[in-house]
Amino acid sequence: MHYLSVKSLANRYDIAISTVWLRLKQGKLPQPIKLHGTSTRWKLDDLEKWEQQSNEK
Repeated sequence: MHYLSVKSLANRYDIAISTVWLRLKQGKLPQPIKLHGTSTRWKLDDLEKWEQQSNEK
């Protein structure tokens, strides 16, 4: 399973890291998970499913 950091997520969508957190707060991104207690990561599978659903709308 592949995980993306906030920096990788920002690069994927060509947005600032602060925009990642803002969109997450607004419910415009899938929820991340916590790894090892402090590391926040997004599952690549979850992001790809979310992208596919977003493109179908």
